[in-house]
Amino acid sequence: MKTTSPATNADAALGILAVLQTTMLGALFTETVPHPPLNVAPFALGPFLGSSIAIAIAAIMLGSDRGRAGRILSALAALLALISFGPQKWIDPAIGQIWPAVLLGEIAVIVIAIAIFRPAKTALPNGEGDAH
Repeated sequence: MKTTSPATNADAALGILAVLQTTMLGALFTETVPHPPLNVAPFALGPFLGSSIAIAIAAIMLGSDRGRAGRILSALAALLALISFGPQKWIDPAIGQIWPAVLLGEIAVIVIAIAIFRPAKTALPNGEGDAH
């Protein structure tokens, strides 16, 4: 029987980013205020958000902080999320309406960064604790 790895903090943070970006995509399609602009140079925002969501989900599926591919996709998902939720958003005229998403997005990016750059944990031969 195959067992699955437990979810990690990075998985949860990527899930948060995927939900926030899906919400942005919904607001974009329905033009619910405050919605993101349709186009942001050099691309249309809909396909960008779709790509960002897909990368976050792929990172979760590969193990966000377990293995090279998962870590690379997690880092990419975090970087892409900063376009929507980065520090530049704190001077956006709509910050009074969008600050919860900006704050949560930035916290999620920090959690991902900590998870993918920390040393990998390995079990001791007796199965207890962590060896570094």
